[in-house]
Amino acid sequence: MTTPASQAKAPRDPDRSAREEPAEPPAAVRFARAAAESLLSPFAEVGMLFTMLGEAIFWGIRPPYRFRQFVAAMEFIGVGSIFIVSLTGFFVGAVLGLQLVDGFRTFGAETQTGAVVGIGLARELGPVFTALMVSSRAGSAMTTELGSMRVTSQIDAMTTMAVNPVQYLVVPRIFAGVAMVPFLTVLFNVIAMTGSYLVAVNLLGLDGGIYLERFKWLVDWEDIRQGLIKAAVFGGTVSLIACRQGFFASGGASGVGQATNRCVVHCAVAILALDYVMTGLILGQGLF
Repeated sequence: MTTPASQAKAPRDPDRSAREEPAEPPAAVRFARAAAESLLSPFAEVGMLFTMLGEAIFWGIRPPYRFRQFVAAMEFIGVGSIFIVSLTGFFVGAVLGLQLVDGFRTFGAETQTGAVVGIGLARELGPVFTALMVSSRAGSAMTTELGSMRVTSQIDAMTTMAVNPVQYLVVPRIFAGVAMVPFLTVLFNVIAMTGSYLVAVNLLGLDGGIYLERFKWLVDWEDIRQGLIKAAVFGGTVSLIACRQGFFASGGASGVGQATNRCVVHCAVAILALDYVMTGLILGQGLF
């Protein structure tokens, strides 16, 4: 037998509406939100890079100076990349010599092979290929190292011990990239010219004296200087992107792997985009 008390309604929970999950937005809203995030994410990434660059410059000019970390980063980026840069340079020069001699013989200009290879390597191919190889080897490794330190709270521990992590981890790597990639570019150019000479002269029968004379006649210091400036900028950019991706990695081992993947992709895009922008600035045309 029911009583009036049992028939009374249960008291309303005032926090129930707060605990209820909000309704899922319509598909059109979700699509617009995803499109806006995709369009704005590159600008946010560029902003993060400039913020970290500003912090690196600020902490780089303040003591204490981390010379030991700087030397270790130079060894890792420079010495550790010698083999892959040399191997890539030899085959790039060899295929350039093979293609250019074969193509120039069509209209009797094979004697210009040395000059064209030298100008192409000094201005464009040397710094671009070197930076791509450094980003693939050293950049990805730096992202993995810093990302592992982030997800295991080692960077937070450095902050607790009053050690600025940007000054200790980021600044030496960026400065080492700026310093070492130009040297690797010179090595790349020398090995590539050697590979091109061996193919063009020893395999395709081009006169060695003419090859070298054309090279010395058309390739001057301005071409080499242009390539070295690009190499320094590319080296700093690769190190900056690698440090940014690793420094702010999250999500455990999976997040570190994703950060490493983003590092390689972003470095390749940045190198190619900066190459065009810097070439336009140096030549004074092609930008506006």
